[in-house]
Amino acid sequence: MKKVPKILFIILVLIFLYAPILILAVYSFTDATNIGQVRGFSLQNYVTLFGTPELRDMIVGTVVLALGSAALATILGTMGAIGAFYSKKRVGTFIGTLNRVPVVNADVVTGFSICILLVVVLGIGKETYVPLVIGHVVLAAPFVFLSVLPKLKQMDPSLYEAALDLGATPARALRTIVLPQIASGIVSGFALAITLSLDDYFIATYTKPAMFDTISTYVVNATKGSQTTIKTALWALSTVIFVIVVLIVLIGNLRGKKKEGMA
Repeated sequence: MKKVPKILFIILVLIFLYAPILILAVYSFTDATNIGQVRGFSLQNYVTLFGTPELRDMIVGTVVLALGSAALATILGTMGAIGAFYSKKRVGTFIGTLNRVPVVNADVVTGFSICILLVVVLGIGKETYVPLVIGHVVLAAPFVFLSVLPKLKQMDPSLYEAALDLGATPARALRTIVLPQIASGIVSGFALAITLSLDDYFIATYTKPAMFDTISTYVVNATKGSQTTIKTALWALSTVIFVIVVLIVLIGNLRGKKKEGMA
């Protein structure tokens, strides 16, 4: 009986988290124009989503931006974590403290400051994608740092030193000893960087070119407009993103259990 309140609490939390998403997914398969209007089954929202060039270009552009900025952020964040880990204690602590500032800082402050520095001070025009890419890299790199650093602390540091004693160069020891042991943290950081880029609104708003939209900026602008078919097509987009995330999590968990079973 003591477990019943805990179970009920967990159920309520799950309902609170997933019920809105499931309701949106259900309505994406109808021809309803507003939530609350129950109508017949329809795939028109998905036809509009994948058949409208404007929506396709927006999705492709957002994905390319997310992958590119995540790759750069993963490289920089991993290098920063390795550098902080192998630095002296005071230097490593200082680097870790600096890394936490962008994490707790508001995105709107980051986006606005990057816009001022790159566009106003350095004169890099917003018609290019440079401010946008740099903004997303700045947003994601600190989180990659935080994903990789715990894996470095779990690693046996004597292995790297032993490799150096056996004649390996620092670069080879890093490539063959350190990177394989922190690979899971790097992958987690890369996935988190993609998620942050896809979810970002404020930095993209301040740094993106005028004719380019990410999913977040497009959704906000579309909800202010009067195109009902575009609004309902975004229900389908939300459902697709949710399904992809669930599949990625399930595949990751299954692979992790498989590796544990093999071990």
